[in-house]
Amino acid sequence: MKGSKATVLTLAEKCKNILASNWQARLNTIKADAKGSKEDLHTSKVKYILKKGRPYIWIPEKDVHNVNTIIDERGSLAVACPFPGPLANLLRSIKKLPERIALLGDVCPLKDGMAQLAMGSIKEVIQSEQRAMNESTYTVSSVLNSSNLITTSRSESLKELLDGGGKYRVYRFNIRSCMFVDGYGRTHEVESEDFERSKVDPLASFSAKLIDGINRSEARRRALILFCLIYLNANARDAFMVSVDRKGFDVLGKVLSAVIKDGQGEYLWKEFRFTFKEEAPDVETFCHQLVQMEEEAVKKVSSYSGLT
Repeated sequence: MKGSKATVLTLAEKCKNILASNWQARLNTIKADAKGSKEDLHTSKVKYILKKGRPYIWIPEKDVHNVNTIIDERGSLAVACPFPGPLANLLRSIKKLPERIALLGDVCPLKDGMAQLAMGSIKEVIQSEQRAMNESTYTVSSVLNSSNLITTSRSESLKELLDGGGKYRVYRFNIRSCMFVDGYGRTHEVESEDFERSKVDPLASFSAKLIDGINRSEARRRALILFCLIYLNANARDAFMVSVDRKGFDVLGKVLSAVIKDGQGEYLWKEFRFTFKEEAPDVETFCHQLVQMEEEAVKKVSSYSGLT
């Protein structure tokens, strides 16, 4: 499965993909009034889109972020990998956190004309996702449609900004620094130049749907168990897809620990990396390669058992 190129994403690429795969974040601004900035922070959830590498955020008109940023434009944005459905429940049970990023920067208001352009960009995002869904083949649509529409659809979430139900102010978040936080809470500083140069993975905007769709399918999860056995010689009792990208995907497999307790081995969740022979430039290719791996794994199991 491995080629000559790097088989995993760089930290900068991971950060850019986390930003591109989500559409909601926690914004922190410094509390302020007419006398100036305070030491306390105000935090709330906001929705955003990524355009030309920068987040554009929508803040409800009554949120005090709007007052804070007039006095002090400094802010921070916390964004996590979207881990929907069964995967979220598993991660909570094993006390593993989703990978996430912390961005420091300036929250800059957009003038009316630019704000209208940003609203137009939301429409483009929604139309692009719907077009991709409508034009997908059966293999792709069967995976995407298995996901929970409410928790995994960026377009459904962003529609709320267009339906006129609430008033928002639009801001551009100018990034000054980026920190990557792994699943164990360890932080890693990412060079600004590396972050700027890194490109969004072509699967990022559909990663939540892909992951949730695969994890909600018993057949697909059985295939993941088979992958652990055939490709990595790991005997897993259960498995969940954790992340996807153009180079491959990561799986959490429940395997027997080497540590013996009370005369018996314990099972633990271990992360495994699977790499494609060729990079997947789109969702169609990703699903096609996944199906190929499934067929190959079944053939190998059949040959081992002497059925062919």
